[in-house]
This record gives sequence, structure tokens and C-alpha cells, in this order.
Amino acid sequence: MSTVAAGNPQTLAQKIVARAAQRDSVAPGEIVICNVDLAMIHDSGGPRRVKPILERLGVTVWDPDRVVVVSDHYVPAVDADSAAILKLTRDWVKAQAIRKFYDQQGICHVVLPERGNLRPGLFVVGGDSHSPTGGAFGCFMFGVGATDMAGVLATGETWLKMPETILIRWSGTLADGVSAKDMMLRACTRLGMDGGDYQVVQYEGEAVRALSMTERMTLSNMAAELGAMTGLIAPDGVTADYVVQAGGEPVDTEFWQPDPGASYRAVHEFDGSDLAPQVAAPHSPANAGDVDAVADGKAIDQCYIGACTGAKLEDLQMAARVLKGRQVASGTRLMIAPASTRITAAAAADGTLATLTAAGAILLPSGCGACAGYGAGVLAEGERCMASTARNFQGRMGARSATVFLGSPYTVAATAVAGQIADPRPFLAEGHT
Repeated sequence: MSTVAAGNPQTLAQKIVARAAQRDSVAPGEIVICNVDLAMIHDSGGPRRVKPILERLGVTVWDPDRVVVVSDHYVPAVDADSAAILKLTRDWVKAQAIRKFYDQQGICHVVLPERGNLRPGLFVVGGDSHSPTGGAFGCFMFGVGATDMAGVLATGETWLKMPETILIRWSGTLADGVSAKDMMLRACTRLGMDGGDYQVVQYEGEAVRALSMTERMTLSNMAAELGAMTGLIAPDGVTADYVVQAGGEPVDTEFWQPDPGASYRAVHEFDGSDLAPQVAAPHSPANAGDVDAVADGKAIDQCYIGACTGAKLEDLQMAARVLKGRQVASGTRLMIAPASTRITAAAAADGTLATLTAAGAILLPSGCGACAGYGAGVLAEGERCMASTARNFQGRMGARSATVFLGSPYTVAATAVAGQIADPRPFLAEGHT
């Protein structure tokens, strides 16, 4: 493990990159070659893209034990083309002797930590834009395209220009019915989709420390919507407990902290105490405002609770608190795609799924699904949708004339009951039967 150069305080990002580059320190703007601790790819951008490149190079993966493959985009197969992609994925994994293959077990960003693959200090490369999710665990994890990933798989190395760090500090205490998703929609609206400027975003403050591990994953996941390279959260006891419970080794949370006096490009202050549930109007997460300001009284055709951002166990439990004893409005459909099969099992065991389905929710398979315009749950021309996903770009969830609003699972559930955009707080305050 590297040590910090005296008189040269480092950010958390600098510490992780310096270790990966086998240096004592690294300065913003320096170009360094890093050893990759772990590479993650999925069925969409993975084997079908990198296999031809590696074959032309005449090489295999540099270390099968450092490669994780997850099938989550084309699952379950709905036609011969998607079935062929999945077969290619399975055949390639077998040929490369990759043991960490999670076939139709859930969305990669959730399955990766769920199966104990992440711990603080790792330098991780992912073949997906929401790879910054790993930053919640104190990993420097970022997304790359298929060509760069092929280089990583061939050599175990990659390069980067050391980014600066932008601090996003959340003070205060979130009210009941307000979640990490609301924090990110507020941040996207204030800073804009390019506010991260492909630098590192680091979240801190009492409102962040009070979040569970899965809520922290939402913050880091949506660093991508800020245009950041990754979204770090310094590890603490919450992180350590999650890693051990997921089957990982005990972690060093003390070393993987920013040094006092480290330099930051900017510090943005937010107060969680005055945060209301947020709703992003079409077609950008940066179009958000307080739910009462965005609610337009018009009917919502579909509510969707899914994706890496919005279908973890805690997300389903949020929705269940609103839906318990209530029914989805006539004319509105509520679809739920748990983010992993383990989450489905846990939600079945604790009664969450029973509550959701009793309210009229339709259960879908785990996977990226309609969030990315794949599989069940895509939208028809002109339909209006409220979703717990991360993005509402035009045409992403189906027809280009469809409109998608974003909100927390609380807000999606309240909207499903009301049949129009609704504030979840009155439902929570009223309780349930």
C-alpha cells in the first residue's frame, strides 16, 4: 500500500489512483498507467464487442479471476437475436475460464457488490456508463467503451489523466418520504448534466453518512448524470459491514480517507433538511423541481420501479410503505423489476412483494429491462410514465413521443395510487390499513 507524501495531502481519488499506478502520490492533470484490480462487463457491451478484438490481437483475458461478467441487458431473451447474444456471452465466459459469471442474476451494478466483489481502495473499470456506482464503496470505478475494455482485458492496465475532485456536501436530515434519489435530482438540477465535467465527484456530510449502503449506491450511480468520471463516498462502518455481509474480506476504512488539507476544485453545499420529494420532467434528470411544482394533474399511464438506481430492496420497501392497503389507480399500470434475484427473494421473504402485488403491481424479471428500452415494459406512442430510473431521455424507454418523469420509489408508488404525479408524504403520514 502506498504512503502519502509529506506535505502533499491527497484526495481519496488520488490515493486510490496512486496505489493503482504504484506511486506514492499523483497530481491532478498527470497521465498515469494503472493496474486494474477488477474489470466488469455485461452481455450488451461485453463479449460480443471485445471477443473479435481479442481474437484479432491473438490474446485471452489477462487474469480470468479479475474479470466479472453479468448478463443483464438481454435477459430473459425475447427473440432469437437476444438469445444468440446470451449464448455468445456464455460460450465466451467458458472459453476464457471466467468463474465470476452471473447469468441472469440481476443488474451488474447491483450484483457486483452484492456478491462481495467490491471493497474500498480498488481500481475498477466497468463496461457501462453507470459504473460509478462502485464509488459508493470507496472504489475508483468508472465506465469505458468496448475498445478501451478490450485493452484492459488484454493487458490488465489502463491509463487516465488524473481528475480533480468536486465535493458535494449534504448537511441536515432527510424528512420521511425523501431519499437519495431526491438528493441526486436536486444536484443534477443545480449543477447541470455537465456539472461533474468528467472530474471525480465526492459526496460527504451528515445526510450522506446517515444513508444506508444501497442508498449511497444511488448517489454514486447518478454521478454519471452529473457527467462525472466517478462518484466517491469515503468508506465507514456502514461500508465495512456491507462488504463483510456480502462475503468480502474485512476492509481498511481508516486509510481510504481524504487527507486533511487536500485540494478540491469546488465545494457545493446542500441542505437535506429542506429537501422535498423531487420530480424530473422530460427529458432530462436536470429538469427537476419539488413534486408539487411539477405535478400537472394529468394522467400517468405507467409507473415503473426498476433499474440499478431504483429497484434495490430498500427501494421496493419504500414503495411498499406507500402501497400497503392501497390499490393502483384504474387506468394506470405499475410494473416492478427487482434489481437482482437475491433482492426478489429477500422481498418475498419479508412480505414486500406480497404488499406490492396485492396493490396491483405487475412483477417483471430482474434486469435492465425497460429502463434501457429492452424487454417488457417499454412505452407506446404518447404514453406518460413515472419511473424510479436514472434517465428520462427522449425515446430511451420506448416510443420517442412518450414522456418519462423521474422520482423516488416513494413518489412513483404515490403516483401509481393517485393515477397522476403525487407527493408521497401525505400517504406516509396517513399510514395504511
